[in-house]
Amino acid sequence: MSDQLKIKVTRRTDFGKGAARQARRAGLIPAVVYGHGQDPVHLLLPAQETTLAVRNPNALLTVVNEAGEEHLVLPKDIQRHAIKDTVEHLDLIEVRRGEKVIVEVTVHVEGEVAPGNDYVLDYVTVPVEADATDLPEAVTISVEGREAGDHVYAPDVQVPAGTTLQLEDDIVIATVSEVVEQDLGDESVQEEQAAESAEGESEGSED
Repeated sequence: MSDQLKIKVTRRTDFGKGAARQARRAGLIPAVVYGHGQDPVHLLLPAQETTLAVRNPNALLTVVNEAGEEHLVLPKDIQRHAIKDTVEHLDLIEVRRGEKVIVEVTVHVEGEVAPGNDYVLDYVTVPVEADATDLPEAVTISVEGREAGDHVYAPDVQVPAGTTLQLEDDIVIATVSEVVEQDLGDESVQEEQAAESAEGESEGSED
C-alpha cells in the first residue's frame, strides 16, 4: 500500500526560472499544492528526502508547514531533468482521509504461458480507484498456461479489497501469441557462399 511520509516544507515567496534554479542549488524542489477548491499553494520541499519519497509515484506524503499544520498530498505530476533525471518540480494534490482518488498503478504479471508462447502487455499501468490513505502499489494478472490467441481482460485483473479497476470489461490487458523462431537455414547457406567467394578471391589475388 502507499507510503506515508512526513516532510517539512516552507512557503515559496520568490518565483521565476532564476528563483527556481536558485532553490534547486540550495537543495530544494519547487512544488504547487492543488485541491479542495482552495487557491494553489507554492512550496519548497527538501530535495533528497522528497526524491526518495516519490520513487513510488503514488506515495502519500504529509507536508508540515512552518506553523506545524499537516496536510496529506499525493503527487499529481513529477517533472524531471531530461538528462540527470532529478526531480525539478512537483504538482501535488491535497487529499483527505477516507477520500477516494483515481491513480495509475503498475501491472505485475504472474505465472508462465504455455511452452512456445509469449505475452505482450497492452497496459503497463492501469487506473484504479481507492482510499487515498490505502493506495495499492500494483495490481496483478496471471498468464499461467495461457496459449496463443488468449487475452487477459480487465475483469481478470486481481485488485486488493477496497480497490476498483477503472476500465471497461472488454479492455485487453495482455495478449498471448506464438513465438516465431527465425529460420537460420538460408542465412547459413549465404554465409557459406560468402566464405567460399572470399576464398576464391583470395586465391585469385595470389596468382
